[in-house]
Amino acid sequence: MPTLRPGKAWSVMQRGNARFVAGEPQHPRQDVERRESLAHNQSPDVVLFGCSDSRLAAEIIFDKGLGDLFVVRNAGQVISDSVVGSIEYAVGVLNVPLIVVLGHDECGAVRAAIDSLAPDAAPLPPHINRLIQQIRPAVTRVATVRAVEPWTADAFEVGREHLRDTVAELLERSEMISDAVAAGTLGIVGANYKLLEGTAVPDVIIGNISPTSDAE
Repeated sequence: MPTLRPGKAWSVMQRGNARFVAGEPQHPRQDVERRESLAHNQSPDVVLFGCSDSRLAAEIIFDKGLGDLFVVRNAGQVISDSVVGSIEYAVGVLNVPLIVVLGHDECGAVRAAIDSLAPDAAPLPPHINRLIQQIRPAVTRVATVRAVEPWTADAFEVGREHLRDTVAELLERSEMISDAVAAGTLGIVGANYKLLEGTAVPDVIIGNISPTSDAE
């Protein structure tokens, strides 16, 4: 069973992020003893699925240590079979109680998806093109709501919409994950990371992650 309930796991993540923002990180569980204790097993409290951007170092942002986070990353936090399988392993085998999907501002994949819709856009390499195809629906939706051309859509709004799409797609594609949420053993938080401030701001909350229901 999970060591923490979903709400408690998120509260701990928020406190770690607050320390990082304040410039007062504790760098917990990063010593030799912790390393040795994890040599034959792991029991992370959170699976973090985020963008591969070099500025999104998960353990630093949330002031975590070795073995605390099960991290899955790719450009633009785009759902794929390997991503779903990795997260299902964390949920089904490691009994992780919380999934954090982490997007961010100034995302290169989001920017590429927007720019690719311009009439004079140069063709992208095929693998990059396939990746950003999953972000384009968010571009189109934002442009439609704002009544602007897709290639002029606001990147922050597109990133937020794509984050919501990612969470929805994860639930749609994984019966294991959606069942765990329904059972109350798993929560999902979709958050946007602000590069300048260092804050991870929750935007989507799925499941029971109220900290008042998760005693110490």
